[in-house]
Amino acid sequence: MVKYKITWSNAARLDLIDILDFYVRINGTATYSVKLNAKINSSIKLVSKNPFLGIPTENDSVRAFITGDYQIIYEIFNQLILIIMIWDCRRDPEDKVIDRRIK
Repeated sequence: MVKYKITWSNAARLDLIDILDFYVRINGTATYSVKLNAKINSSIKLVSKNPFLGIPTENDSVRAFITGDYQIIYEIFNQLILIIMIWDCRRDPEDKVIDRRIK
């Protein structure tokens, strides 16, 4: 089994930072953010080994992997997975402003 290389878009990095910072502010400690970051990264490692685990979108190369309350939106290229965004599923879908290829 081939492991795909993972690359993050700038938007996805900012999504994750915003999510983790939110919980640090709310909880007053980084404990939950550290656990959440580990869970998301563990899910991304799983996707790197099995890129077709995610739910397909209208674009064949773009998929969404759900982990807890979050979706990891990614695009599959030849031996490469681009993390497009990390989405908190509890947010209003109207706020989901990303590439129009994903619906």
